[in-house]
Amino acid sequence: RAVLNGTGMAGWHGGIADSYRDSADYLHMIGGQFAHHAGKDPALRTGEQEDNYIPYTVHITELGKRHPITEGIDDFELVTEQYWVLSDEYNDVLATTTQEVRPWDAWNRPVTAPAVWTRQWGKGRIFVSAPGHRIEVVENPNVKKIIERGLLWAAR
Repeated sequence: RAVLNGTGMAGWHGGIADSYRDSADYLHMIGGQFAHHAGKDPALRTGEQEDNYIPYTVHITELGKRHPITEGIDDFELVTEQYWVLSDEYNDVLATTTQEVRPWDAWNRPVTAPAVWTRQWGKGRIFVSAPGHRIEVVENPNVKKIIERGLLWAAR
């Protein structure tokens, strides 16, 4: 109700995109849900969290190039968890990532998912950034700028 009445909502990574899985209302409001993250070659996995850290590119969309959250930011590389997000068309997608096909994965073609998006919900604004698993990721200058701007944008 608070967001409907104008309170902004913002967050990153699992704090917003992998929360309240049993609440259809929450998922509808934020516009996306973490589904999966790819991992390293199974032969190289050690059973540690780092098994899920892979290099990938965050691509700024055409809309993102003009949006106050992401304007002036070019595509950039990260090595961390790459979220595969289930989402809908109501999101204003500012950046994407593409899950590449690797021999050990179940999918057989690249899959592009939102990495950064906004959404108007009633009178409120919603901002979501999928990157942000570790402090090193949040300290990346591009991720830091996106999160800072996203928080301000959602708060108006």
